[in-house]
Amino acid sequence: MKKIVEYRSLLNVEKSVTLKELKTIYRNSMKESHPDKFHDDAKGLADAEEKSKQIIEAYHFLVSINAETIEQGKPEFQATIAEATITDYKYENIRLLVTFSNGSSYEFISVPKATYIKMVNADSPGRFAKRHIFNAFPYRKVSNQE
Repeated sequence: MKKIVEYRSLLNVEKSVTLKELKTIYRNSMKESHPDKFHDDAKGLADAEEKSKQIIEAYHFLVSINAETIEQGKPEFQATIAEATITDYKYENIRLLVTFSNGSSYEFISVPKATYIKMVNADSPGRFAKRHIFNAFPYRKVSNQE
């Protein structure tokens, strides 16, 4: 959740922001700190490039976890967790990346380490994840490598 909070504060948006509002805020933020505005100022150019990268990363991340995006992808997500099996998972810094047999990968955010350890030690990690992770934590689709 720390990453989400940081990104929201960077773009100065609320949790309930719509995709349309987020896009407008992103564009305005990029106009303010676009590297092209700093031709003659090397330090300003470097700072603007770094800030632009942060804004772009924040925007893409917030779009991927936005309620509208989640709602659009919900049928696919539900089909994936119901029909596909887990082929791989990786836990890093309270984020659980799960890859499914259909090639889809989802990142579950703010998963406590204790929950991850319980999943690893469960008789069936897939069944544990269905009951305790998939519908309990914010997620975003990372890739689909079919």
